[in-house]
Amino acid sequence: MRIAQIAPLTEAIPPKLYGGTERVISWLADELVALGNDVVLFASGDSQTSAQLEASWPKALRLDGAVRDPNALHMSMLEQVSQRAHDFDVLHFHLDYYPFSLFARQPTPFVTTLHGRLDLPEHRVVFATFPSTPVISISDAQRRPVPRAGWVRTIHHGLPEQLLTPQPVKPTYFAFLGRISPEKAVDQAIWIAQRCGIPLKIAAKVDAVDRDYFESEIRKLLTPCDVEYIGEISDSEKSSFLSGAIALLAPIAWPEPFGLVLIEAMACGTPVIAFNRGSVPEIIEDGLTGFVVEGKEEAVAASDRLSRLSRRAIRERFEKRFTARRMACDYLMVYRTLIEKRHTDSCRDGVHTTLVDPAPSIAADFAETSPQRTFVAKR
Repeated sequence: MRIAQIAPLTEAIPPKLYGGTERVISWLADELVALGNDVVLFASGDSQTSAQLEASWPKALRLDGAVRDPNALHMSMLEQVSQRAHDFDVLHFHLDYYPFSLFARQPTPFVTTLHGRLDLPEHRVVFATFPSTPVISISDAQRRPVPRAGWVRTIHHGLPEQLLTPQPVKPTYFAFLGRISPEKAVDQAIWIAQRCGIPLKIAAKVDAVDRDYFESEIRKLLTPCDVEYIGEISDSEKSSFLSGAIALLAPIAWPEPFGLVLIEAMACGTPVIAFNRGSVPEIIEDGLTGFVVEGKEEAVAASDRLSRLSRRAIRERFEKRFTARRMACDYLMVYRTLIEKRHTDSCRDGVHTTLVDPAPSIAADFAETSPQRTFVAKR
């Protein structure tokens, strides 16, 4: 199948530093190539991929201080994709609602994965304007604010099966991983760890927008000897960091659409104690891969039950539910559905097209392990 993946230009694919969306796009493109597809990745020129790279700008915009209007470059990239749309069987966008208007007016099937939160008032307006535009959610929870959008399916993220693996180390601390910001609530993680009497190691970045929050609210909490702030770590360091943790603490304070850190912990066999927000109950199987709690007091109580969980079973659940291969096969099934629909519509209109088979045997192999979450928007 000829597939175009269209990524944000903000970060390279994969990102040089932090960047969840860009990492997922990288894993997806590589897996689609490994499954025998012809993939073109529209992204910044400093990206690295097994797909064919179509550079829409020389380097990631976050690292290019000369760029003051990133929207202009994204508009240019959309036109570039539009001019080449006939080269592909399907176009897969990761640019929020930017492609909706232009690509609804051309014949190549397209779909957009929505990676962010959708609970702002203006989101309701845009999805009411484009109710038939096909979109994919990364969790069922992400859909709640805009239930009448053109939802095709929920596809949970996945990461390469061997990217992170359990390491033979003795777990001795709680872990916090990702980003320090109000919505990630590292202060709650510190409180939980101290109440449990267990050391906490914090491996997290601080964005410029959160620097004042870090300095005024968090730095003062890092002084005890049982709270260690490591800073941002790379993928190569995560297996050791997470394997050494008794549990990952994720006391999030916002409706997070999908938490990659949760499945990173599961890949290492590490249980998760997470607050019941956003996608958490879809990812964490309470009592099997961790505990879903309502607040910090419940988190402390849950820590007493961690010894009942099997780290081997946690890794097995990761392998069954959250690998990049499973994610890619789910997307292939969506692509085929969109192509068949466009073929049917074209035949109804008297136009005949040729379908390309996107490895149906692979799709069949994964049909049983990837439950369908298909929704049809009311039109």
